[in-house]
Amino acid sequence: MDKYTCIIIEDEPLALEKTRDFVNKVPFLNLSATFDNALTGLTYLNNNKVDLLFLDINMDELSGIELLESSKITSQVIITTAYQEYALKGYELHITDYLLKPFTFNRFIQAVNKAQENLTQRIAEKQVDFIFVKTENRLEKIMINDILYIEGMRDYLRIHCVSKKIMTLQSFSELEQLIPAHLVSRVHKSYMVAINKIESIERSRIKIADQLIPVSETYKEAFLQLINSRA
Repeated sequence: MDKYTCIIIEDEPLALEKTRDFVNKVPFLNLSATFDNALTGLTYLNNNKVDLLFLDINMDELSGIELLESSKITSQVIITTAYQEYALKGYELHITDYLLKPFTFNRFIQAVNKAQENLTQRIAEKQVDFIFVKTENRLEKIMINDILYIEGMRDYLRIHCVSKKIMTLQSFSELEQLIPAHLVSRVHKSYMVAINKIESIERSRIKIADQLIPVSETYKEAFLQLINSRA
């Protein structure tokens, strides 16, 4: 079963705990982070691949609606709020579902199943064989199957392929949107690896083409779940 990464942005401690408990009961959800304000949550969204976002509306500094209006969120979004009057606005922003507090686990599962269906369909539609990346003054075609690993180099990324290396100013988050995670997965703040090019994994290190690539604690659980699903 595919696992989907999710985060919770919720400033009410009891509501956050309830949503966390519900998420932990769902086998195909992996909770990667929780936030008590929208600003820190937005920073995380801009730098990490998130499949599903549970988002409260009424928060200080930046509301959930303002977050959706001000950012290009590609995740599935389930709104959690005590205020029904925001429902129409939420659907105008193409949210997946709208949970009115206090919601039951049964209603929660309905919303999550809808998100799962959307994500499954998105993956099916995104069977990509190649991508184009910006390098120097051109767009370079890269076959997904030629990628070994991608390495962060300060302001650049170096894409190590079977027969070439390519430097690009595009970010990890941009590449994560282009390449499905079951093909090339983030394992460290500075690395993505091609799953089918992994030779071995030992002591939080991945061997690919005689290179040892670290797996950080931030990405370890999701990565091992992906690997175990192939075992």
